[in-house]
Amino acid sequence: MIAFAFYLFAICACVAGFMTVMSRNPVHSVLWLILAFFSAAGLFVLQGAEFVAMLLVVVYVGAVAVLFVFVVMMLDVDFARLRGELARYLPLGLIIACVLLAQLWIAFSGWTSSEQAEGLRAAPVIESVQNTHGLGMLIYDRYILPFQIAGLILLVAMIGAIVLTMRHRKDVKRQNVLEQMWRDPAKAMELKDVKPGQGL
Repeated sequence: MIAFAFYLFAICACVAGFMTVMSRNPVHSVLWLILAFFSAAGLFVLQGAEFVAMLLVVVYVGAVAVLFVFVVMMLDVDFARLRGELARYLPLGLIIACVLLAQLWIAFSGWTSSEQAEGLRAAPVIESVQNTHGLGMLIYDRYILPFQIAGLILLVAMIGAIVLTMRHRKDVKRQNVLEQMWRDPAKAMELKDVKPGQGL
């Protein structure tokens, strides 16, 4: 049963990841991404990392994927134009993909696994502690510096995404608070002497 669950989650994760990239509709891509997250969470549960699986579901599916759906649906994106640009840069993308596949083939064709590799890859967690406690000891004790550096990199990436997606449209009226605060009251209002029966 465990082997069947592993292959089921693994196949679902691979298919969902492939369809995330290949789907033409961005909303469908986000839905396939959610399926990939759920499949990866199932694999974590099979490995005994239930805390990481719950974090994956709560953070990525509950927050990030839903945010992607709202951003994709709220942005005024011209998908026909994007598809035209995709067809324009398709030959260059295929060349880059071939180069990456060749590099991966060169790397994995000469791959040799050592007998001590499995033991070295295992996390140095004490067996008597729970999964969450051991993960906290690793992140906030032994690997605190790489954890903080990863947080700074994500912060820079978030700031870059905000700067790149921020657009100022000329046809949209925006409130300028400083201009309202610094205005002259004498120039802000003008009194009109309207005579009876004249109208404005």
